[in-house]
Amino acid sequence: MLEIKNLHVAVDGNEILKGIDLTVKPGEVHAIMGPNGSGKSTLSYVLAGKDDYDITEGEVLFNGENLLEMEPNERAVAGMFLAFQYPIEIPGVATMTFLKTALNAVRKERGKDELSTPEFMKLVKEKAAKLNVSQEMLRRPLNVGFSGGEKKRAEILQMALLEPSLCVLDETDSGLDIDALRVVSDGVNALRAPERSMIVITHYQRLLDHIVPDIVHVMARGRIQRTGGKELAKELEAKGYADYVGEAAA
Repeated sequence: MLEIKNLHVAVDGNEILKGIDLTVKPGEVHAIMGPNGSGKSTLSYVLAGKDDYDITEGEVLFNGENLLEMEPNERAVAGMFLAFQYPIEIPGVATMTFLKTALNAVRKERGKDELSTPEFMKLVKEKAAKLNVSQEMLRRPLNVGFSGGEKKRAEILQMALLEPSLCVLDETDSGLDIDALRVVSDGVNALRAPERSMIVITHYQRLLDHIVPDIVHVMARGRIQRTGGKELAKELEAKGYADYVGEAAA
């Protein structure tokens, strides 16, 4: 589904990613762990198509197509979804309106009929109830005044409605207490499917107690330094990242 080959990325002339190779097959859940400054969020932004990142070398194939040549909206239509670490607030745009507009835009580009208001209301109420997203939240401006947990639940609700084939979760556990972490993780797990893959970016093993990955990567100094099974996350929790951040890991 996703093939990243020797990806080098710079920001303002500073090389952040220094040769990333990563293959994600359909249905797989990959966790990318690593210390601050290792390039994890940069990788997620590059996949989503955010501006200001200079691709200096390498390629990214998404279902066989050159992802780097697509505009961000084209990537969304193709099935790419990024859940932000810090979802932005959009005053003046009701959450319900944002969700309906986004969903129907994607459906239209995918050759599907747009949902009528009654059809959308039925669908969003069903999805929202599973994530403890209240009707009052849906009426409020997107993310404005939301707690950290509410913002993350709104992100997962977007994901549930848009039905992407590749979900990139950039430190989704940031700002979540134990109860919110469980609700968000249950929502993510409900979306696991043989045709849908996920890349879960996190510092901590606690998220991976709930979203159990198939493969764990350690990223540091702009490269993937090590790959292993889910037991690697527990090893990192116990030993930290010291083995990967020194000169020996360069």
